[in-house]
Amino acid sequence: MYQVIARKYRPQSFADVVNQEHVKSTLENAIAQHRIAHGYIFSGQRGTGKTTIARILARCLNCVQGPTATPCGECASCKEITSGGTVDVIEIDAASNRGINEMRELRENVRYQPARDRYKIFIIDEAHQITNEAFNALLKTIEEPPPWAVFVLCTTESHKIPATIASRCQHFSFRSVDFEDLTARMAWICEQEGIEADPEALAILAAAGEGSVRDSLSALDQAIACCGTQIHAAEVRALLGAFGIESLEKVTQALSTSDSRAMLEVVDELERNGHNLQHFSRELSRYFRNLLVARIAGAETRLVAASAAQRAQLAAIAGTFSEEDLTRYLQLSLDLFRDLQYSLQPRFHLEIGLVRLVQAGKLLPIEQALASFQAAPHEAPAPRLAPPAPRPSAAPAPMRQPAPPPARSGPSPFELDRARKAADRPPEPQSSGATALAPQFQAAPVTQGNPTGDPREQLHAYLHEKGNAHLADAVENSNITVSGGELCITAPKSYALYFRDRAFDDAIREVFGRALRLKFTAGEAGSAPPPPALAAPTSEAEDEVTGRALSNPEVQRFREVFGGEVRKIRNLKD
Repeated sequence: MYQVIARKYRPQSFADVVNQEHVKSTLENAIAQHRIAHGYIFSGQRGTGKTTIARILARCLNCVQGPTATPCGECASCKEITSGGTVDVIEIDAASNRGINEMRELRENVRYQPARDRYKIFIIDEAHQITNEAFNALLKTIEEPPPWAVFVLCTTESHKIPATIASRCQHFSFRSVDFEDLTARMAWICEQEGIEADPEALAILAAAGEGSVRDSLSALDQAIACCGTQIHAAEVRALLGAFGIESLEKVTQALSTSDSRAMLEVVDELERNGHNLQHFSRELSRYFRNLLVARIAGAETRLVAASAAQRAQLAAIAGTFSEEDLTRYLQLSLDLFRDLQYSLQPRFHLEIGLVRLVQAGKLLPIEQALASFQAAPHEAPAPRLAPPAPRPSAAPAPMRQPAPPPARSGPSPFELDRARKAADRPPEPQSSGATALAPQFQAAPVTQGNPTGDPREQLHAYLHEKGNAHLADAVENSNITVSGGELCITAPKSYALYFRDRAFDDAIREVFGRALRLKFTAGEAGSAPPPPALAAPTSEAEDEVTGRALSNPEVQRFREVFGGEVRKIRNLKD
């Protein structure tokens, strides 16, 4: 009966184990010094040799020549442990035997001595699945077992092992297998099986395992079943649904030429060929990560899991982009992969994500914009969208800046219209009653940005002309003063809502030429305190500071480049 490669070539001694030197050397020294612990925890990712080393440890302890770090493999104990038929090495699948009853049965079994061998060894796989109650039932047994009992707990999630159990065991953390060691192991297996495989095909199989020996060997077994005695990279890539550098290079070519249409064609090709868009997004993130690493560390780095030819190709592609661009592309591709996990329209999400990559390549960094602003303050500002410097493509022509509006001279249209209405309005007769008690105001022209006279009269005249009778009446029955950048209003509490109206803010901006902070005080109109003597000079000083600041050429250039509105100007010397 056929046996899969992962089981057929399973290591039978410490020397056969790929990588994990820190675990092998520690266990070999412990066996040589007869310092064998009663409990071990083997943790690490899948397929890195946890259960395999647990079985090798059992062979070392129960070999007729042992305890020894090099079991003979010929005695009955070694053969039975290899085949899994010995009664003194008990393997328990904690995923299906995780309850307290199973742990009680194990605790009763520990009391009996081995039937033939030197030690009774309990290998508990997927130990993190055991319930807390079951761990508590096993706690005392692991702490003080009989001298012939050894526990080996294998897990992929060591943080789920209770601290009370972990403190009673020796913990070994298994590492993922290096890319070069994994490809060398598969090349040796192919030689033993009489299979011809090119290095690029083995690199694809090793990358598919992501550091797991078992996963890579399972992919190798699948490739042998598909391709026969000769394995080529193109066939392996099609079998595993992987994307080669050639297909992913279309994305970088579209980024180099800022071609959004090419990005949409890439998505259309993926859809037509039936590729998984989420898998493509994940491979794209890995591709940008490899480009970034190759750009930083060079083509000879071992941080990229690829063959030597692929690393050289990645380094050549990465040289056409800057490190900042590749960092931005990697972040956007990771965000795209995350969004695709929950997208109901993955094609639309992938299309907009790839187009966004093109747009991100056109953005001008804020540092470059500030540097150009400081270097040439009197020249025309650089365009906001420009290709980065490392790219060979020509820079686009600078954007034409809109011409500034011509300076206005003479009275404004608002003043002309107000003067015309004031001339055409007939005089209003004096009325009796409560209205006669209030002073009558006549509309007076207001010079925008520099009001003169009583601010209450200016606001009342503007609101009256706009037909806002409610606000005009509120202003009429209030005391209003301007102090620096504040408009102080004293009025009855019933008028408070009127002054919160947005129309009142617009009236302040039109009359005074700028926005003022509103300070409302509830009280009678006649009880308002007189304006301070320094109010006018303070306002003039602020106007002078504002004029000097806005007329500064660097401030004007900054506003032209970045836009926006200057809300407040403060003199730092005060």
